[in-house]
Amino acid sequence: MDECRDIRGKVSVLHSTTEPTVSAIVCAYTLERWELLNRAIDSLLAQKYRPIEIILCIDHNEELFQMAAKRFSDRDADVRVVVVENRYPGRLGSARNTAAEIAAGEILAFLDDDARADPSWLAEIVAVFGRRDVVAVGGAPLPDFAVPRPRWFPGEFDWVFGCSYEGLPKTLAPTRRLIGAAMSVRRSALAEINGFHSDNHDDMDMCHRLADRWPHLKVMYQPAAVVHHHVPKERLTWRYFWKRCYTVNKGKVAAFRGMGSAASMAAERRFVAQTLSGGLARELRAVRAGELSGALRSATMLAGVAAAGSGYLVGTFHQYRAGR
Repeated sequence: MDECRDIRGKVSVLHSTTEPTVSAIVCAYTLERWELLNRAIDSLLAQKYRPIEIILCIDHNEELFQMAAKRFSDRDADVRVVVVENRYPGRLGSARNTAAEIAAGEILAFLDDDARADPSWLAEIVAVFGRRDVVAVGGAPLPDFAVPRPRWFPGEFDWVFGCSYEGLPKTLAPTRRLIGAAMSVRRSALAEINGFHSDNHDDMDMCHRLADRWPHLKVMYQPAAVVHHHVPKERLTWRYFWKRCYTVNKGKVAAFRGMGSAASMAAERRFVAQTLSGGLARELRAVRAGELSGALRSATMLAGVAAAGSGYLVGTFHQYRAGR
């Protein structure tokens, strides 16, 4: 889709019968997350299933690169931390491509710079890759709130923070899309689809192209592969909520363009159905039981669905105008 996807090599998606090697990858762009970044790297060094390397790609921030190189490259650890700079223009996707190009592991496991992985995260992921029909595996990023969750915010919308949300499976199950904060993919498969899109929605775009290339292979969601995704207090506002609902779904229209059957909106329709049935019913029961905050969460659900729907309609209109 653009020049930033430059991962070379075309090999079989299926791996050998030995335990696969894993390259853990973290991408970072700002000094404001320095402490969180240290926490992320420490959590990877503490994994029960040891990665063969940790690759930290700094996205167009020279000061952060110098700090990270000094901090991590000289560490006395049995897992090497490799610090590199993003070699391409673009955003997160191009940084992920830079790291993937130099990775040696059979499995590439991506962790956000503001997330902390449980010690068993990689072990849970690798166990799923033992199935030869699995091409990618996603974990469960749980929200790690800097301040208590607002009483008006329903769990169905934790995806706004890049986290797992109410309504996802509670056990291992196939999924159409992974959450980028804690996802993994076979390196050979990522290479064959030419890596990530360099711009937004790179994780969703990757899942669509994997499904388009190998419809018989599975993308799996493993809720036992837990990471804790930091949610700053600045994101716990009504403005952030409705803006994310709107912009994410507006952007999906462009991301879906040209993907054919692999770009189904089935997941979005299923989410709306679950939210408007199970979620609202639960909150109304809470109201009847005397918990008035259930009414606030109900209103938030309706507003979120409306904002998401508006974003989708506006995005569709823009794509129609662009295609005329």
